[in-house]
Amino acid sequence: MSHFNIIGTWTLFQRESRRFLRVKMQTIVAPALTAILYLIVFRYAMGDRQVPSLDVDYFSFLIPGLMMMTMLQNAFANTSSSMVVGKIMNVHVFLLMSPISAGEAIFAFLAAAVLRALVVGSILLLVLLPFSELALTHVWMILFYGICGSLIMASLGLIGGMWSKTFDDMAMVNNFIIMPLTFLSGVFYSVTQLPPFWQAVNAWNPFFHLIDGFRHGFIGTGDSDPLQSMGAVAALTVVAVLSSWYLWRIGWKLKE
Repeated sequence: MSHFNIIGTWTLFQRESRRFLRVKMQTIVAPALTAILYLIVFRYAMGDRQVPSLDVDYFSFLIPGLMMMTMLQNAFANTSSSMVVGKIMNVHVFLLMSPISAGEAIFAFLAAAVLRALVVGSILLLVLLPFSELALTHVWMILFYGICGSLIMASLGLIGGMWSKTFDDMAMVNNFIIMPLTFLSGVFYSVTQLPPFWQAVNAWNPFFHLIDGFRHGFIGTGDSDPLQSMGAVAALTVVAVLSSWYLWRIGWKLKE
């Protein structure tokens, strides 16, 4: 019977956590500052306008969307950069040979990525909450969508990092897949303003459901029913985590 390698898992988690904490100006402060600048620009550009079809001011609508977008991007960046750097330096082969199972390794990688996402999200919330009318309507919903979204993106970062051979490959995934789906998901606007075709496309966009459910937890309203999306989000989280675990277990593209 195998036992959970607590020391090995904790050591890997510490390594992944310290990796982004050592350059916190780049990994934590910079993304938070970028999101705050977005908010300032849109706040003065939109003024006191209300969001069409939703009885909420634009500033309160925008804050949760930007928070979630920043958290998703940071969770993805944490694991994907770790994978690519590890492959370039050829250190993952030694990690595969260490007495750490695939489940323990994936747990450490994902936990560190979720920690980074939560830290960035918390900083944004603490800075912006005094200047908004957010009421944290459903805290449990905020935590559910925030953690599930971070786990999904961290898992995709692992898989993308395993596939990529260089930072250019990883940038291609981010620029041509992650960013378009994120901006289409309604971070800056209500998706009801989109043409019917793009609304139909968004129904299959997981980023839309993650951001809209997360926003619903803050302001109590959104473009969809977050309770109906929870099952699909939970299932996608399980699929993403299990996929990253399986690919790590077989050493997919890590032994090349």
